[in-house]
Amino acid sequence: MKTWVVLCLALLWLELHNGDCQQIKRRKDVGDNRIRPGGKRVKLRQPRPKDGGGKGQSLLTQVLDKGRFLRLGPTTSLTPGRNVELRCKGNNIGWSYPTYLDTFNDSRLSIKQSDKYSQLILTSPSAADTGTYSCWVIVCDGTECEKDYDRTYMSYIYFTDKDNLFVPSAIHFEIVYLRPDSPAVVPCRVTDPQAKVTLHREVPAEEITANNTLVTYDPTKGFVLQSPAPEHQGVFYCKAVTKVTPQVSTKYQLLYVEVPSGPPFVSLSAFPRSARGGDNVNVTCTVLGEPDVDVSFIWSYPGQDRRPVHILTSWRLVNRGMGHTTRVSQSVLTVEDMETIDFGNYICKAKNQHGETIVTVKIISE
Repeated sequence: MKTWVVLCLALLWLELHNGDCQQIKRRKDVGDNRIRPGGKRVKLRQPRPKDGGGKGQSLLTQVLDKGRFLRLGPTTSLTPGRNVELRCKGNNIGWSYPTYLDTFNDSRLSIKQSDKYSQLILTSPSAADTGTYSCWVIVCDGTECEKDYDRTYMSYIYFTDKDNLFVPSAIHFEIVYLRPDSPAVVPCRVTDPQAKVTLHREVPAEEITANNTLVTYDPTKGFVLQSPAPEHQGVFYCKAVTKVTPQVSTKYQLLYVEVPSGPPFVSLSAFPRSARGGDNVNVTCTVLGEPDVDVSFIWSYPGQDRRPVHILTSWRLVNRGMGHTTRVSQSVLTVEDMETIDFGNYICKAKNQHGETIVTVKIISE
């Protein structure tokens, strides 16, 4: 009897033990591996989310050889001379790229749109092509279309050239205007983000230290003067150093601007203000403004479309003490051999990118 009880207990213990092992084994089978029909074991993977082109996911890619694609990040370094093909997913895509490629209508650049993506191809790129390349989805509602800012993707591409550490410029002596109400940029951009770049003044000879507060450096922009002042005027240049021979950038003339941004500040004068028949009269419209802001003039006068007049428009930069620089734009209207129809109000409308100003002067008969 005792032997039978011991045998039963042994069998019960063995059954329980085998059950635990089976539980452990089943949990393992359900884990990382699954048995396919045929006895082969395959590793399970989490399903990959579909690329819906949402914000934070870049749809801007570079086409590599053998049909491979590289999704571009915020910055990319490429080799000059090798053709570049960029793609952006979508059936209606807009592009932007360095502006000079448009300015010179460069035939090396082409853009093609297909059903599923847009393709930008740049052949024989050089250091001058360094800059921001971006694409975005265009959303249309009927005939109205707009840029989808949530699906805009960009990459700053460096075409690294050891012989051109600075991005070449068509201008050998550039003017940088300093305004008290906004930062100023000395645009010495580099083609190698690893280059060490410094800013130098010619006279007196000195290096301007980038301290990450008043003066900062960004390889995609250049040196940024956060709070420009008259003492920052002068001729400057940048120096770049890598493992090869140091290189010097083009020169930059920094000029301090006296007149703040805004619509034109206009004065109108006539000489003489009172005239007789047969006299010649000059009416001068003068605008003081920012050195790099163009001004256009439109005239209205009594004998318009019935009497011939001469209009001469010009501009020049003027230093106005304490290192301030102002652009003086003028339009001079001349009436020769005055007649009765020429007496009356002469109206000058001056317009710039910030707005317009209208002034009037009256010429009377003696």
